Amino acid sequence: MVDFWKTLTGPFFVQAPLEDVTDAAFRRLIAEYGKPDVMFTEFTSADGLVLSSGNGRKKIEKKLLYNESERPIVAQLFSAVPSHMEYASCVVRDLGFDGIDINMGCPDRAVERGGCGAALMKNPKLARELIRSAKKSGLPVSVKTRIGYNEDELDTWLPELCAEELSAVSIHARTRKEMSDVPARWDVIARAVQLRDRRGASTRIIGNGDVKDVNDARAKARESGCDGVMLGRALFGTPWLFAHETYIPNPKEKLTALLRHLELFETLLSGTTHYAVMKKHYKAYVSGWDGAKELRIALMETSDADSARSLVTKYCNSL
Repeated sequence: MVDFWKTLTGPFFVQAPLEDVTDAAFRRLIAEYGKPDVMFTEFTSADGLVLSSGNGRKKIEKKLLYNESERPIVAQLFSAVPSHMEYASCVVRDLGFDGIDINMGCPDRAVERGGCGAALMKNPKLARELIRSAKKSGLPVSVKTRIGYNEDELDTWLPELCAEELSAVSIHARTRKEMSDVPARWDVIARAVQLRDRRGASTRIIGNGDVKDVNDARAKARESGCDGVMLGRALFGTPWLFAHETYIPNPKEKLTALLRHLELFETLLSGTTHYAVMKKHYKAYVSGWDGAKELRIALMETSDADSARSLVTKYCNSL
């Protein structure tokens, strides 16, 4: 199977996996406005794919819903059980995904209690077993992680990952302890590139953290020497982020994007995803002009996507 990571010329740009944000509806919207070089699903429980049934299984499967316009599309998985990772990776392969990413950086307490996410930085042996299990699918495997758990441990942690001949490593330039409370340390991304090069590894290094827009991503790639840059929070309310480096939409354009987002949410996710997920986006879409606050408050009081669409449509017609 072709490893698409090796075909990308740098600097390339990657859409970060954000739980309850970069779902199938939002990714489809991004692809319509102008997609990045690589797209990721939300992180998905490999254990859930093995053990769940009924409505629980349907909800997990919605996380793995994608469209051809999103390719190359990577499914992000998490687990602390190698056999579950192998099974889930084969499910992902059979669904037609282009790659698998293993989350080894999520700081959520519940995730860590299961030995997953950032907890794997404290268990390199298991981390490597999980990578080998995912590779049995035949798909290219990458990892998203941080520079360390309580402190900068990149000099020991990154070589463990590179030893498994990963296709790519996305590095959030903070420790797990730092969360997002301090500025991302892009000098450490530059060090990651040097560590990779000293080992003679072919793993692509992707920097992540505090990237404002594509122009900023280019600058950070140039300064650090990384192969690619992952953008996450900058995507809120800006599905055109990758298509227009300096685009400043007017209120009607923002609301038109929101209407399409609501339509996709209804079409793709109704019945399995709670409407409250959409409310995470309203502040980003509805801000920056007189009257935006009042519309935003009204949207937060809606109870379903259809009501929100009616409200926004009426507002747009008055502009």
